[in-house]
Amino acid sequence: MELVTHKTLYLVAGRASRLLAEEIAAELGEALGEPNLAEFANGEIHCRFAESIRGCDAFIIQSHGNFEESSINDTLMEQLIMVDAARRASAKRITAVCPHYAYARQDRKSSGREPITAKLVANMFAAAGASRLVSVDLHSGQIQGFFDGPVDHLTAMPLITDYLTGLDGEVVIVSPDAGRVKVAERYANLLDADLAIIHKRRSSTMFNTVEAKEVVGEVDGKVCVIVDDMIDTAGTICAAADQLTKRGASRVVAATTHGVFSGPAVERLEASSIEKVVVTNTLPLPEEANGDLFEILSIAPLLARAINAVFEDTSVSEIFGGNNLA
Repeated sequence: MELVTHKTLYLVAGRASRLLAEEIAAELGEALGEPNLAEFANGEIHCRFAESIRGCDAFIIQSHGNFEESSINDTLMEQLIMVDAARRASAKRITAVCPHYAYARQDRKSSGREPITAKLVANMFAAAGASRLVSVDLHSGQIQGFFDGPVDHLTAMPLITDYLTGLDGEVVIVSPDAGRVKVAERYANLLDADLAIIHKRRSSTMFNTVEAKEVVGEVDGKVCVIVDDMIDTAGTICAAADQLTKRGASRVVAATTHGVFSGPAVERLEASSIEKVVVTNTLPLPEEANGDLFEILSIAPLLARAINAVFEDTSVSEIFGGNNLA
């Protein structure tokens, strides 16, 4: 007896990333599977795939963040349950597609008696049955090493740089703090732009108090683009914008991959000197983030190309010319 095997691509999404997944499915020309997600009265999540996925190459898409009444923990748990359901339904290979990866900022112990929660999340995906992870602009590159299987680390940099090349005036790329200088330098190199850094001097006598802020680099009369992997409460990026404006920047633009936009973030951005916030749709954005201040770029084409490359066992890094590994 001889059996010629073939692979079937199966796309399915959690509730937080349904709209993004529909865009990805349209790019790939594939139908989106139905996970039949529901909750019991006590909040427990239930999943049952509507179709057989035995032997499929399953891609389970979910960004980890707040969505409607769900918290970041709910969206993470929902994806883990879907991965477990796919494993028990005999999927041949399961890839967890996490455009925004939960707890990525907890990637090391910065003081005693702290967890490394980014590693814990990777362990949970492995225990649930994921054989591969796909994510976009992880807060720290070393998170790739937390998962024992392959990790495809994508970057939204091509999308954002394409938008920034259309800006009028002399552009300066600005790092909001010393920790993001390497990322800002990559943007500056791609755009052939100068680099500036917001330097914070913290008080030696008062805990968690900034004594002064300085701008390292020439920004007078220039278009300043503050780049970061995420905007959460927007406190740091708005303070950086104020410093740039005081030092003569003609315009200030913020560019980020993940629009977390917690708490007063949108109000702070609207009240700041930032002219435009460029953000991708890795996370579902709050309704108030759809105004003229925000330029939303779709990450779906990039994710679709990566999923297709994984499915066909071809190179993902070639999509970026190897720059996603820098």
